[in-house]
Amino acid sequence: MTVDDAPAVRRLAQAALAPFDCDVREATNGFNALFAMEQALPDLLLLDVNMPTMGGAELLAMMRANQALRAIPVILLTSPADHNVLAKLTALGVSGQIMKPFSAAALLAKIHAVLALAPTAVSVKPA
Repeated sequence: MTVDDAPAVRRLAQAALAPFDCDVREATNGFNALFAMEQALPDLLLLDVNMPTMGGAELLAMMRANQALRAIPVILLTSPADHNVLAKLTALGVSGQIMKPFSAAALLAKIHAVLALAPTAVSVKPA
């Protein structure tokens, strides 16, 4: 699940993960992400730190306090403005972080360090 208020970041994550057999869900803030996680638990969270309504720090703290959400790996999507909260977030337990702007290849490298991704099966029609 990609949790970021910037549509461009969500599109980049969607495009980077398109060749793999995974269902990429999206949320525009922490509150919407919590609601989405009630429907289906993600295998990984790509989490922006600074968002309206509920930011990444608040969401991560809530996740780590919740037994059902505690073990979900989180990769932080950070910006230079986030430097003052990174130590606090790291102490809550994150699997990695990547500084914006980033490339699809850099994002995939971070994801591969946390999660094994299988290529999408291509169906071939018999001739």
